[in-house]
Amino acid sequence: MSIRVAVIGIGNIGTAHATTIYNGEVDGMELCALCDTDENRLSALAELFPNIPLFKTSDELLDSKIADAVIISTPHYFHPSIALKALKSGHHVISEKPLGVYTYGMDELFEAQRESGKLFAVMLNQRTNKLFSLAKKMISDGKIGKIKRSCWIITNWYRTDGYYASGSWRASWRGEGGGVLTNQAPHNLDLWQWLCGMPSSIYAVCNEGKYHNIEVEDEATIFAEYENGASGVFITSTGEFPGTNRFEIVGEKGKIVLEKGTLTLTELSENERDFCKGKCDAPVLSEAVIADEDYNGHKLILQNFANAVLRGEELISPAIDALNEVVISNASYASSWKGEKISLPLDEKEFLDMLKQKIENSTQDNKSQADDLFAREYLTRWSTNW
Repeated sequence: MSIRVAVIGIGNIGTAHATTIYNGEVDGMELCALCDTDENRLSALAELFPNIPLFKTSDELLDSKIADAVIISTPHYFHPSIALKALKSGHHVISEKPLGVYTYGMDELFEAQRESGKLFAVMLNQRTNKLFSLAKKMISDGKIGKIKRSCWIITNWYRTDGYYASGSWRASWRGEGGGVLTNQAPHNLDLWQWLCGMPSSIYAVCNEGKYHNIEVEDEATIFAEYENGASGVFITSTGEFPGTNRFEIVGEKGKIVLEKGTLTLTELSENERDFCKGKCDAPVLSEAVIADEDYNGHKLILQNFANAVLRGEELISPAIDALNEVVISNASYASSWKGEKISLPLDEKEFLDMLKQKIENSTQDNKSQADDLFAREYLTRWSTNW
């Protein structure tokens, strides 16, 4: 038994998903259709995927009822609208990240999912990484106790000017809706909140066009505060080389550090707060180091989705979870634009109004260079980059 899957938007990542399914690498999935608005792209797809039906618009594909599920890998602004139509027409949905550029109006999307009874996931493939999964379990099991602080320096998202010219929609408020927080770092923002929880307030500085000739941010620093008194810092950039990927989570009973393909867990024999107050002797330290393993996160998410549809397996990355990282990125932009701390929940309408102003003033028009060397090298960057 298998589900018929169509891919909407056949760029780099859409081609990768289509190829994985077409080659029979996902048990329970068969590729039934492809959709792209680019006529030249459709001609190339006819050669790459013989005998697979091609569609020029998502509406035509959805109306055809040829698929049980769709994978949406279009530019960001189209993710929610296509997902909404797909759910309303009775399709299961996997959307590429981000779930959307802004959170305003997402209620309608999730209401459509509830009414349809269909599954809705987002391609948060780095949740399948062994080390992040272990960190999640360690925190849930109380290994480091109550979290006091987190700090993620994730600056190895280096991008060249050629990368930003690899698509006319890239690196503009009109075309992409944001920079490093919207394009490269959604995986990291998702993992940050997945492991440490959602903050209660955010103060951020997002530097637009600091290292590249673009109008969106290529560097961002976020300071987060949490209801339990914890704090967190998130630093990301596409303009540093060599970059850093170090994620540190400190608790009252220990610390987790993820860096250079390893997870280091340091546990205390006693709670630091008790020792500080003179209630116990000095804690004894114990340390464990665990190495990462090779994995194909996209394939694992696809397999999990097939298993969920066919056998009721729990989704690794349900779409409702993906809403949180969009909230964080929206709040970060709002904080940077207004120059003030933003309390959550976010004023979604106010943020959308500010974003619309950015879009109205958008003047960037990248020349498409789809064959740029970096665009091809990017194919190797979809797993965790330590």
